[in-house]
Amino acid sequence: MPTPVISPREADVLALLGEHLSNAEIAARLFISVRTVESHTSSLLRKLALPDRRALSRRAVELARAERPRPAPALPAPLTEFVGRERERTALALLLADHRQVTAVGPGGVGKTRLALAVAAEAAGGFADGAWFVDLAPVAGPDRVVAAVAAVLGIGEQPGQGLDEVVCAALSERRALLVLDNCEQVREVVAPFLERLLAACPEVRVLATSRARLLVPFERVFPVPPLSRDGGGTSEAVALFVERATAAAGVAPDPALRDGIAAVCERLDGMALAIELAAARWPTLGLDGLRAGLSDQLRILAGGPRADDRHRSVRAVLDWSHELLEPADRALLRRVSAFVLPFTAGAAVAVAGFAPLDAGAVADGLGRLAEQSLLTAVPSAHGTRYRALETIRQYGAERLDGAGESARVRGRHLDWCLSGADGLAGATDEERQLREGGWQAGFDALAEELRTALAWAAERPERRPDARRLALGLAGLAFDRHLLGEAQQRLEQAATLADDSPTQGSPTGATDATGALREAARVAGCRRLGDDMYRLHRAAAAAALDAGDPAGAARDLAAAATVAHRFSSTFARLPAAAEVTALLARANELSDGSPAASAALALAEAAVLADAYGSVQGSPDNTARETVGYAERAVDLARRAGDPVAESAALDALSGAHSWAGEPFAAAGAARRRVELLALVPRTPATAHEQVDALAMAAATAIGVGELDRARQWGRQLAEHPLTAEVGHHATSWLLVADAFAGQEEDVLAGGARFLRAWEQGGRPRSFSLGPAAAAVAMVHGLRGDDGTRASWLAVVGRAGTEEEHRHGYGAVFDATVLLHRGEAGAALERLSPAPEEVWKWVSWVWLHWYAAVRVEASVLSGHPEARERLAGARATVAGNPVALAQLDRAQALLDGAPARVRATAAAFAAAGCRYQSARSLRLAEAAGGEDGDGDGSGGGDGSGGEVGSGGEVGSGGEVGRTPRAAAQRVVTGRDS
Repeated sequence: MPTPVISPREADVLALLGEHLSNAEIAARLFISVRTVESHTSSLLRKLALPDRRALSRRAVELARAERPRPAPALPAPLTEFVGRERERTALALLLADHRQVTAVGPGGVGKTRLALAVAAEAAGGFADGAWFVDLAPVAGPDRVVAAVAAVLGIGEQPGQGLDEVVCAALSERRALLVLDNCEQVREVVAPFLERLLAACPEVRVLATSRARLLVPFERVFPVPPLSRDGGGTSEAVALFVERATAAAGVAPDPALRDGIAAVCERLDGMALAIELAAARWPTLGLDGLRAGLSDQLRILAGGPRADDRHRSVRAVLDWSHELLEPADRALLRRVSAFVLPFTAGAAVAVAGFAPLDAGAVADGLGRLAEQSLLTAVPSAHGTRYRALETIRQYGAERLDGAGESARVRGRHLDWCLSGADGLAGATDEERQLREGGWQAGFDALAEELRTALAWAAERPERRPDARRLALGLAGLAFDRHLLGEAQQRLEQAATLADDSPTQGSPTGATDATGALREAARVAGCRRLGDDMYRLHRAAAAAALDAGDPAGAARDLAAAATVAHRFSSTFARLPAAAEVTALLARANELSDGSPAASAALALAEAAVLADAYGSVQGSPDNTARETVGYAERAVDLARRAGDPVAESAALDALSGAHSWAGEPFAAAGAARRRVELLALVPRTPATAHEQVDALAMAAATAIGVGELDRARQWGRQLAEHPLTAEVGHHATSWLLVADAFAGQEEDVLAGGARFLRAWEQGGRPRSFSLGPAAAAVAMVHGLRGDDGTRASWLAVVGRAGTEEEHRHGYGAVFDATVLLHRGEAGAALERLSPAPEEVWKWVSWVWLHWYAAVRVEASVLSGHPEARERLAGARATVAGNPVALAQLDRAQALLDGAPARVRATAAAFAAAGCRYQSARSLRLAEAAGGEDGDGDGSGGGDGSGGEVGSGGEVGSGGEVGRTPRAAAQRVVTGRDS
């Protein structure tokens, strides 16, 4: 049957049917008539032999999915040809097709990685989301396994989530193949991680390589055998030798020598690495030299107590290759084993360049080792780097220990790492931008070396001071690289190293621990981990007491008490109220009355005693005027202490206190002062945390007083802040709300996609800002008439926010706005039935003015008998808010039956940056009587608002009872479609 021919216009219509648009929406999008859309739809049903419109929509989705490009496999491209192993490739591929986790097991050098890559490359086409390769060989410790997987997948940390949870969430709906290479050194971590991953991600499969099985119940083991020697001179093993020898010599070995080569391969037990190393020596030694050298080495190691026969065979080749080297090259090979990542000649000189090696000998020796396949030269745009295969690197490390040079070489490696860390940390912003490959690339090229050196130094008492210095340096670099979890981990490690150093118990040692723990708490704040902030501030206080610093302990105890209230929504388990109160009391006992301690105590009292932050555990009836006094005192003391971070935190308390006192403009002013104060301070974990929080609060409070342009400006700064790069849901939350109120439809739809993606990857957390953001997106879809998408976003609201906040606060405002748009004024008023003072806690901050203004409009349009009284009362509440006042002016004009005055409010809304309400004013004016005079109040004295209040319908598109869908689009966006 021939494929039906679909015209370009029919294809356009079909694609929009896949988006579930109505005929009117399709007509508006394509600038054609509704009748033409109906004609194309009928034609498509006929050509595609489909029964109805729903089937057409499904077909459109299927076509779009089929045309979506699949991601390219993230697999390394081998530089040499893969030879043989046809049986193993087929068997491993079949096993992987039938089982979700397969481990290719075999000794080092047998060829596990190359086989796994070959099978993964063939299988990648069956995975819609690609194949991904993670090399675990350079991982310095078990705690870095999940981070290595996340780095390859391009997944960042998420506040309040473990990295393994983030990886599982990101892959939960992906069909992907994950190749984990060299699992043996970290299998105790890999095994439980895979169990969690495969349980959470039903469409993910894992192909692992390891010297030993991972010992998990769902694992299927595939033993990787040596290369086959069956067939003698025509075997797979000989084919590999010939291919590699040809590459090394430029000329293939004489075919007459194949049987002799087969004998060499047999004596090497068919081990791929051994064969390749032997083939690399072919140009200089020939067959006789190979047989002679190999014979001596096999005899030395045969029957030794070190693993199985295959392992002995690999070691024999390595020993043989080692013995053929000159003494200087042997020294170089063992010394460069300190590097775990590709290294430069300069780095090799710094670590390995001591007698009998000078700088020239190191550079020359690297070339010779590369020629003999003991090192691989990796060219790049920024010079040549060298690396050893993991098996060779481990062999070199054993030789290093045997030569008695390990402490000296690893000490030089540690010094090189310290110098490199200092260079990265001390670079100016301009130098970072000019650095070859970029500063981030420089860190990535050094980071695993720093971790390895730190692990070595931390176990040696004489190097503990260097270990602590490196831990602190790595923490700062990790923070700059936005690896916040590692930054916190290294700071805690630095505190441990300070405590365990020879100065333990002395003021210096404990003070070092205090500072590191305090900084770790601030990084935890950047990660939105309230429990960790609380724990670390308490640990810092204990360290300060050990150091004989009671004032420092007072500051940290006060900080812990403040955290329990200020960031209460970021806790997994809130501490008991009595516990927090006891911390505050103890802080007061320890305080020395210094400016810093007094400021910290004043802030804690504002948080704990007066609930200035409106904490989760706070009273819903907190409107106490004295809360402002507590906060003002904290601001004054922080300013006297000269601490901008403390002053910002106190201003945050003042902003909250003004909110409780019913002073939203004062709350917004305090939030604005925070942004201005922090704009001038250097970036540290403490200031970065405050900056992100300040931008969020400034945007939110600006929304609360109708300053939409400012709210959007700060919202964009928050969305673009480096600290929020990986948390798009938190980054965009208040910007979405501001854009929704402003009528910036396209921005809301685009931002909503980023929000949803990040929220799902972050494990679908709850937060006081996430619910309103999702509700704002739902409102825009409601104004567009897309009830299906609105319903899906309201489901997100239910999981991202709290039920009471949605029911009494922001949800009432957003839902009522949609109902008013649809002409359902009575339903809108029902949604807003409680007076503001009855739902005070839920509307006092951002939503009070919006709630009051929308409630008045609903009262007027529904003809409520108290509409005029409510309007008069609301004016005092929203005074100074340009959007809310314009909405009340419009309600007054509707109540007075004055359509010209209704129309005039359009300009006020436009000036306030609220184009949706501006367009709505024009529609309401038209519905209320167009431009027929100003009205004197006599026509609407019954509160009905004329025709609008008594029966007009601003719905089904935004015009009174007769407006097509395209007009609805104009009302939502404030412009013609």
